[in-house]
Amino acid sequence: MSSVTETSLIANQITTRDVSTLLNMTREMTRREAARLIGGIAASCLWPIGAVGAQSKNESATMLIRPIPSSGEKLPVIGLGTWQTFDVDPAQSVPLAEVLSAFVKLGGRIIDSSPMYGRAEQVIGDLLTRLKLRDSLFLATKVWTRGQQAGIDSMQRSFARLQTKTIDLMQVHNLVDAETQLRTIREWKAQGRFRYLGVTHYEASAFGEVAKILGREKLDFVQVNYSIREREAEEKILPLAQDRGVAVIVNRPFSAGDLFSRVRGKSLPDFAAEFECTSWAQFFLKWIVAHPAVICTIPATNNVQHLEDNMRAGIGRLPDAKLRQRMIETVSNL
Repeated sequence: MSSVTETSLIANQITTRDVSTLLNMTREMTRREAARLIGGIAASCLWPIGAVGAQSKNESATMLIRPIPSSGEKLPVIGLGTWQTFDVDPAQSVPLAEVLSAFVKLGGRIIDSSPMYGRAEQVIGDLLTRLKLRDSLFLATKVWTRGQQAGIDSMQRSFARLQTKTIDLMQVHNLVDAETQLRTIREWKAQGRFRYLGVTHYEASAFGEVAKILGREKLDFVQVNYSIREREAEEKILPLAQDRGVAVIVNRPFSAGDLFSRVRGKSLPDFAAEFECTSWAQFFLKWIVAHPAVICTIPATNNVQHLEDNMRAGIGRLPDAKLRQRMIETVSNL
């Protein structure tokens, strides 16, 4: 890959079956470097959707990717959350292995967890090791405690549970002792243990504090709740993140499931076809990722069929500003 032109030509031709060939071409690199090279090439031409399950005419398209402002590295707009869904007995994780394998095959990269999510980190680590998927994923987790040493101990446990020497993104969960934890995270980022740093919250009532930290700290990511029924992030957080060059990850894209209760038994509006939407899950997710500040959203699931449906939200056309407003009105009137 001696030039941008050569890389572009390969990117235009790459398929999933080419991965093993590219690995052979990069034997002189470390395993991690080779995987990142292949991931970067694939990202430059977008990942194919439709590798798992029945393929519709729209699934020949590719998933939208967005760059992390602080580095330019690209991530697919649909990721995978693990709250509740991955908090299981590791001995009962076979269905989750199917979900994780399908996620990668469908072009997924970012998986988000936390020590707050019970056994989720351990289950992820076991699956990544067993399925040999670590190099295929952008691994994000959090620290959720007070005090410097307690934070260090928590993050060390995350490395052990996730069975990795490098965590792509470490976030301060719900802003708990944020300044203290960010100092340690910055030091470890400089040492190469973390690649990116950020903060999170899942309640709009905390957005005032989130905005203060966004304004004074140099962050790579901010993760907040945002959905068609929880739009408070539009007021300050999303514009400020854009101004500060901070990538936005969206949690609670379905308002903790409340959105599905609202639309149960209801048909999609006819205009959903204008942005290639075939389900309510896609409707809600496309509304989110249509906002330019959002780099990805992380719906959680332990169901392969639901995963496939979610992933299709990252392909095809997205609603413009007028359609997004029409979507809000449609859901509000149900």
